[in-house]
Amino acid sequence: MARPNFGGFGGGQNMQQLMRQAQKMQQQMTEMQEKLESQEYEAASGGGMVQVKVSGKREVMSVTINPTVVDPDDVEMLEDLVKAAVNEALRKCEEDRESTMGKLAPGMGGLF
Repeated sequence: MARPNFGGFGGGQNMQQLMRQAQKMQQQMTEMQEKLESQEYEAASGGGMVQVKVSGKREVMSVTINPTVVDPDDVEMLEDLVKAAVNEALRKCEEDRESTMGKLAPGMGGLF
């Protein structure tokens, strides 16, 4: 009886090697994700008047507002500064994630 053809994988030994490589890659991806999630990213707006820190889990950890920028007659400006700082910190987080995960799986960075 003929052995089944596994579509170019070359049989059991090559399949085992492929499985080991896949497991190793999965482990590396898990380690990278854990490392990324433990990172912290900071950004500021308004010349440092508003500072934001986010985690690699994309959660806002802190917002620091210089009291001199608080103007009850211009709350909209403060809102814009907070929004800008948060978005910049999250952008830094995403860039780091894409760059780091892209090294492991080139061309697949957008999946993470």
